[in-house]
Amino acid sequence: MDTKALRQKILDLAIHGKLVPQDPNDEPASVLLERIKAEKERLIKEGKIKRGKKSAKTSDTPHYSYLLPKGWEWCKLEDIVSFGGGKTPSMDNKEYWDNGKHLWVTSKDMKCSHITNSLMKITKKALEEMTLYEKGTLLVVTRSGILRHTLPLSILEKPATVNQDLKTISPHIQELSEYLYVIIKANEHIILKEYHKDGTTVDSIDFDKFRCLPIPLAPIAEQKRIIATAKNWFSLIDQIEQGKADLQTIIKQTKSKILDLAIHGKLVPQDPNDEPPIELLKRINPDFKPCDNGHYTQLPDGWCVVTLKDLCENINGLWKGKKEPFVNVGVIRNANFTKDFKLDYSNIEYIDVEQRTFAKRHLENGDLIVEKSGGSDNNPVGRTILYEGKSGVFSFSNFTMALRTRNNDIVLSKFLYYYILAKYQKGDMRLMQTQTTGLRNLILDKFLSMPIHLPPLSEQKRIIDRIETIFTSLDMIMGSL
Repeated sequence: MDTKALRQKILDLAIHGKLVPQDPNDEPASVLLERIKAEKERLIKEGKIKRGKKSAKTSDTPHYSYLLPKGWEWCKLEDIVSFGGGKTPSMDNKEYWDNGKHLWVTSKDMKCSHITNSLMKITKKALEEMTLYEKGTLLVVTRSGILRHTLPLSILEKPATVNQDLKTISPHIQELSEYLYVIIKANEHIILKEYHKDGTTVDSIDFDKFRCLPIPLAPIAEQKRIIATAKNWFSLIDQIEQGKADLQTIIKQTKSKILDLAIHGKLVPQDPNDEPPIELLKRINPDFKPCDNGHYTQLPDGWCVVTLKDLCENINGLWKGKKEPFVNVGVIRNANFTKDFKLDYSNIEYIDVEQRTFAKRHLENGDLIVEKSGGSDNNPVGRTILYEGKSGVFSFSNFTMALRTRNNDIVLSKFLYYYILAKYQKGDMRLMQTQTTGLRNLILDKFLSMPIHLPPLSEQKRIIDRIETIFTSLDMIMGSL
């Protein structure tokens, strides 16, 4: 279910007067507009707001995109609200911040429909230089990179100040706050597309245009019915989304459990007729000595313990070359690793690479590409993806390395891919990276010495088939959410 589209449909019905029935006994919006006008004049007379200048964008004969139900009226946003803004008190002045208790809202706080708290707070001394906005004021982010796809909008539940990236919208009649929230959210896609300010270094909203946003004003009684009905629908959608998120978490945990069972020999049954990998390893290399199995007493029959470097050769990624002749190739970078450990081809970077270097560092079908630099505390290095494409087409950057199996009769690269993925998801890679501040780097000796519990080749194939059968079913469930 596309819950985002469902939310938008509810908002569209609301602003077209189709979410709740009209009541001919409701006081018409024309009377409400007169009350708003009178309240505005009172606020101006008392010096609480200033009389705004007529907007340059205002037209005497505005065009409205659809007809309203009987009793509704069109108006502009600036006709029924006043606008304000904020700033950042000097960060160098501790008297403005130490033990601050007054809310100072920034775009980082704009993650919910109602604001009750802020990450940072200012002192009473700083408040003397700021404007304190009362409960019921709407806040909108008008300057931020998030405006490429989202218009953050919230209503204050407590008095607060704001920084310079936010604008405030104060209805002349406070009971309009919730209704205006619905109207602005319903027009979010239009505002982001048509009110976007060009020619700025940071994405921003053309506020002169925003001031003139057409508002389909319903009778106040109908506004209350719209808000109550919309909230009921949104509450149901929230439950659906939470259930969806819970199921996604369960699916993720299930995949991790499947991988854990696989690498411990508990996903498929063992077959005593399978040739143990140790026999094949000794035939290929008479001097081969497996790892000490004393620490792995629970190994299934026929399995042995080897290290990653016993099974693969590691090839470091390339630096951009300087000597001709060059060859133009796509280079796999960290940015091409997806969250689900796949390869994203949509943003491959093509560069000129020394032909002699590319000959040594091109990818072959079945290579494992390992992220060896660029991790963090939350996302350790060691992410690994399986390259399943044409050989000799792509290379890989110096922030990565390739693992290439030495003998496909001993180990399948796809089995190693799932094995390393299981280890990564258990958190084992945190012990194989540098612990210095900043970017993390993979400690190659630890990584390449990682013990691998190796089953017979036939069992590897059965494990891979079983994993992919289960994962396909789980992915179908995930895709239907």
